[in-house]
Amino acid sequence: MRTHVVHAGLGLAGLLGLLLLWWAGVALFGDADGLSARFSPAATLASLVELLGHGEVYGHIWVSLKRILLGLLLALLIGVPLGLLVGSYRHLEAATTPAFQFLRMISPLSWMPVVVMLMGVGDQPIYFLLAFAALWPILLNTAAGVRQLDPRWLQLSRSLSATRRETLCKVIVPGVIGHVLTGVRLAIGILWIVLVPCEMLGVSAGLGYYILDTRDRLAYSELMAMVLLIGVLGFVLDALARGLHRRWVHG
Repeated sequence: MRTHVVHAGLGLAGLLGLLLLWWAGVALFGDADGLSARFSPAATLASLVELLGHGEVYGHIWVSLKRILLGLLLALLIGVPLGLLVGSYRHLEAATTPAFQFLRMISPLSWMPVVVMLMGVGDQPIYFLLAFAALWPILLNTAAGVRQLDPRWLQLSRSLSATRRETLCKVIVPGVIGHVLTGVRLAIGILWIVLVPCEMLGVSAGLGYYILDTRDRLAYSELMAMVLLIGVLGFVLDALARGLHRRWVHG
């Protein structure tokens, strides 16, 4: 218990240190009466409180979270079965690994012009880009989980005359869930980074759209409030993913 309190205190101190650096940067390198004052912590926090007091921002948050969840779900539906196959067959792994590594190293944002030309503007290209971004950590972690399964579990399954489906459902899938959750946590971090520029693809709702809107209205303190809100939401999503992974591993 004491260790958790110490760690929480150190984490809070780190966040306060970050806030202090923010304040010092604006104070030292900006003009107190100029444009930089709109980017100060005080102006940002005031705009954040005002934003949260209105109902409009919650609609944008919900739209962005829905896109994250659907993109993650698509990546899971594709990545987990592929990861199970790649991890189970060495020849398939040898055949696909170079291609997967090549595609993984291409930034999802590089596909934006191509996807917009093929799918048009709207939600469809966003879902594609998010799923593409989240696919690789899930696929590769699932395959790594299959490779690291204890061979004695599989041997025991064969000795009990288990079918392929029973072996998959009772041995392989439970054995790789921890790795899948690790991939999900990594995918959420990537998704949250990719989401904001994706929501600048001609949509009319979402956190990325709202940032463009504040820029066009020259509402810079509100823009910084949105940046801060994006950081908080991403931190919460990561904490939820970490908690789920920790609960599964220790459970």
